[in-house]
Parts: sequence; structure tokens; C-alpha cells
Amino acid sequence: MPQEQYTHHRSAMPGSEGPQVYKVGIYGWRKRCLYFFVLFLMILILVNLAMTIWILKVMNFTIDGMGNLRITEKGLKLEGDSEFLQPLYAKEIQSRPGNALYFKSARNVTVNILNDQTKVLTQLITGPKAVEAYGKKFEVKTVSGKLLFSADDNEVVVGAERLRVLGAEGTVFPKSIETPNVRADPFKELR
Repeated sequence: MPQEQYTHHRSAMPGSEGPQVYKVGIYGWRKRCLYFFVLFLMILILVNLAMTIWILKVMNFTIDGMGNLRITEKGLKLEGDSEFLQPLYAKEIQSRPGNALYFKSARNVTVNILNDQTKVLTQLITGPKAVEAYGKKFEVKTVSGKLLFSADDNEVVVGAERLRVLGAEGTVFPKSIETPNVRADPFKELR
């Protein structure tokens, strides 16, 4: 800091010995504290900048995204294995062409279909002991769209051309059954 000096002439007072010099500025311990504070701020800024660069490097931040998460025109693209600790909400989830999409869970995987009021309409639960589906209707179709099996509150429909029952005891119908054709396997008797 440049020292500025102001001269002041005392001409009105008798016995003055000439111009007096008044020093203006910061001197002594105040100046040292100010330099120490500026040095401390500079070190703090450098450490902050170094930590920011380190975090950007470790987390693999780029212009396209962060780590395995990339921002594309169609949305977000996640490459590699990922773990979700909270529920995942998405309009569409798909794997890369030619690769399978895997869901792994220690307990179960639940897929919920919600309406506008977030009420569950249909639910599919795959657990360690069973696969459960909840909904108004359950259907199984072929690749071409032909109905193989359908079930709702009123009826169960088997749409296959041929129904085989492989149980050792056969099948039991407690009420009447209607069919156009009943036959046994070749060279076996129908009982």
C-alpha cells in the first residue's frame, strides 16, 4: 500500500516549527492481519478449486452427462450396471439392441400400472416363491396375437387348438363340461 502523506501548515499558531506530516494508511499489526486474511482467502479459493476439479474428475462429469448417465435427445441413457435405492419412474425402459434387459432383486420385482390419480390398476409381482398378477383380466397371447389363455372374474378361456392334461390323476370337473370332442391318446382307452 502506498503511503500517502499530507502536509499541513500551521501559520496561525505561534511557535510552530514548520509543516507537520500525518501518515494515512494501515500500519503495524493491522497490516499483518489484513495480509494474513488475504493469504488465507487465496489458499481457501485454491483448495476449493482443486476439490471441485477432483470431484468433476472422479464423478466423470462431461458435457454429455455424469459417469454412465448420458443426456441424449430422447432422454437419459444409462450404460452399464446400475442400482436404484428408491422407486424408479419412467415412461420407457429398454436395453441396447441385441442385449437382454435384466432386473435383479434380493426379494422381489414389482411392476405397477397407475392411473392419473396414482391408484394401482394392474400389478405384477415376481417373488422368490411365486409370480402374482393382479388386474381385471389376465391374457397370454402368441407372437402373432392369437389368444392362448385368458382369465377374468367371469370366465377362464383356453384358446389353444388342443388342451392336454398331464397330471397322473387326470382332471376333475365338479360341474358339467361341454366339448365337441373327447378322445384318448392313440392305443389308449378313454375312461
